[in-house]
Amino acid sequence: MENDCIYVGSTADLQRRLREHRSGCGCRTTSASRTIHFIHSESFPDQSSALAKERQLKGWTRAKKLALANRRLDDLRRLAKSLRRS
Repeated sequence: MENDCIYVGSTADLQRRLREHRSGCGCRTTSASRTIHFIHSESFPDQSSALAKERQLKGWTRAKKLALANRRLDDLRRLAKSLRRS
């Protein structure tokens, strides 16, 4: 997106949801831009688990989200520790 925001969401049908976002029918956050880069997904056994992870990720800093998306687990651990100390 033009403003480089990181959108976090959950869905039961990832391909459908990506099509919706790209066509402008996704949500207010992504409807302003048709340039969407998909960077990470996870599967969960049920909707409750998926929504819990979504809430957790929405509370993370941009740096932590990017570390997760880029599989930089050492950075993710370091960022988690530094946030707990502050």
